[in-house]
Amino acid sequence: MAARIRKVDYFSTKVPNRAGAGAKLLAAMKDAGVNLHAFTGFPERGAAQLDFMPDNSVRFRQAAKRAGLKISERKTAFLVQGDDRVGALTAILAKLAQAKIGLVALDAVTAGKGRYGAIFWVRKQDVGRAARLLGAR
Repeated sequence: MAARIRKVDYFSTKVPNRAGAGAKLLAAMKDAGVNLHAFTGFPERGAAQLDFMPDNSVRFRQAAKRAGLKISERKTAFLVQGDDRVGALTAILAKLAQAKIGLVALDAVTAGKGRYGAIFWVRKQDVGRAARLLGAR
């Protein structure tokens, strides 16, 4: 099966870089029934940046507000899902490179049972071009 690529909304926030800070927010999302396509976090200037890619942005915003979470404006990332194989992302990344669309960041992981997933970001001004090039909706 060819990889499925789609645009997804993402939101970020900063939290203290302390044990349990992310777990608390994930619990709030779970309690509100928010399903996440992806979640990632990393240290950022003495704090931690958390990125959420919800499958329902309205529900996510409501849950974030109830949790007292200050979130960024809605931005766009790309979600890739497909059958795992050697070089699974190679063709996608080559298309972007050939079109001179650089990546801001990328995270990929195998999902077991022969599947993989990835999320990647491009500059805001390149989102539309990347989506057209990759057939992402």
